[in-house]
Amino acid sequence: MLFEAPLTDLKLLVHSRVRLSGHRMPLLGLGTYKLEKAEETCGEAIKIGYRLLDSARVYGTEADVSNAVQKSGEDRGSLFLTTKVRRNEHGYENCKKAVLDSVTAPKPGYWDLVLLHDPLAGPEARHEAYRALVEAQEAGKIKSIGVSNFGVDHLKKLEEAHVGPTPAVNQLELHPWCQQTSIVDYCRSKGIMVQAYCPLAKGKYLSDETLVKIACKVGKTPAQVLLRWSLQKGFVPLPKSNNPDRMKENANVFDFELEDQDMIALDSLSKDDEGSVTWTPCFKGVE
Repeated sequence: MLFEAPLTDLKLLVHSRVRLSGHRMPLLGLGTYKLEKAEETCGEAIKIGYRLLDSARVYGTEADVSNAVQKSGEDRGSLFLTTKVRRNEHGYENCKKAVLDSVTAPKPGYWDLVLLHDPLAGPEARHEAYRALVEAQEAGKIKSIGVSNFGVDHLKKLEEAHVGPTPAVNQLELHPWCQQTSIVDYCRSKGIMVQAYCPLAKGKYLSDETLVKIACKVGKTPAQVLLRWSLQKGFVPLPKSNNPDRMKENANVFDFELEDQDMIALDSLSKDDEGSVTWTPCFKGVE
């Protein structure tokens, strides 16, 4: 079991975690890509009960996340902060500098998880960047390390490079219309936790007939059904919102379960790559 407790209690938003390379990660988090008033929104999310805040160097939200944590009064150890190193900072020396900047500029003390944002820098640069992440982890600047938008070939090449342990996480675009099954299956076979960004597909499919029917059946919103689907798949979803009511709605997904037939119906909505609402899934064709 990836999860430490049944996914049916609202308290899980605050208290429960998934096992992650010797550490523990919250079941659901807040994405901060293009998040308006990011510091204020992250502070509100913490009040609601969110304990995972996902940022990235390219988002420009690291300081906002860190400031929100400091102002919240919550113990730093109760929160899980993620950032990502952008592709033009890949390579050994560049990545070392990026990590140092991320640790010292916003002053979070350390990052719970740092990911390589994508594989586009090429094999040598991303492998050397990963080596730098390993060293930063050994130095205590990072608790866990991983990747984002990596396909199966990228993960295999990273393993073959022998630059460090298996990534703890691969963060992917995941929702019923873009399931990236082959990558998810490979990650599971290697014990890599999968985080789901764009778990609501940017709202593109919220009026889908199958989704709406299931939402009516369980007495939840279509968005809540999508997040529940993600949780029951074993993913850690990262919905984004700057609306407090919507953040509460997104968090209220632990008091119901989708039946097997509902999960199967949602699985059947897959459009493979055509269902993607962001970049090309995992950059197929990129070495």
